[in-house]
Amino acid sequence: MYSFQVESGAHPAPPPFARMAADPLRWRLLRELSRGDRRVRELVQLAGQPQSLVSYHLAQLRASGLVGARRSSFDGRDTYYHLDPVRCAELLTAAGAALHPGLRLQPAPPAARGAVRTVLFLCTGNSARSQAAEALTEVRSGGRVRAFSAGSHPRPLHPNVLRVMASRGIDLAGRSSKQLSAFTSRRFDYVITLCDRVREVCPEFPGHPGYFHWSIPDPATSGSDEDSYPAFERMAAELETRIGFWLAGLAAAPEQASVQDAQAPVQEA
Repeated sequence: MYSFQVESGAHPAPPPFARMAADPLRWRLLRELSRGDRRVRELVQLAGQPQSLVSYHLAQLRASGLVGARRSSFDGRDTYYHLDPVRCAELLTAAGAALHPGLRLQPAPPAARGAVRTVLFLCTGNSARSQAAEALTEVRSGGRVRAFSAGSHPRPLHPNVLRVMASRGIDLAGRSSKQLSAFTSRRFDYVITLCDRVREVCPEFPGHPGYFHWSIPDPATSGSDEDSYPAFERMAAELETRIGFWLAGLAAAPEQASVQDAQAPVQEA
């Protein structure tokens, strides 16, 4: 007969991620925010719970560092909530290690070869955020995703986006800004808005693509080119993180059908 050894002393509390994710509503909010940035009223509708309860649990998630918030650049009375995937990964790893040293997160599997996915990134000027996202996706996906970008009110590429991408080994020289209307009749697998203003005017695209919103501040509002460069660096770093996790999600869901499986391929603008 086995004899069981009982640990002495007080039992440790569950790690933060386990405490936060154990509540069904908080888990639902985390899942929704993993798909894109949302306002409170949208989370209330998706969760089917009273606003006071959703706001309470959002405050808990913010206090834990799993969720962040930004004022909308379209309507300053609104706030967009977003998941912090790096913080989630850190706390999830710590939770696994707290349960057993052998539990470690495994790297995401490589994306399955097959139909190439397409994504359109949108912002207002197509002068920084969407251009950086397009280039980062092309490079980081290794050709598994064809990326495009456009703006509702195109402006020339900002010098700082050329600099910040060059520091990552990506050359944007020769690229130009494109008008959103040039893409509205085309089919994409995904459309990702990076600007709160363009989200409000984003049209419906044919083929029912997956829509996501990443509320990323415009780095060009921070003064002179020299003064604003740190904002461009923060923008590029955030896009790298979000795109990396998004690509990992695509790799983990190869069964999700691509619009391009059944439709003619998108041609270059």
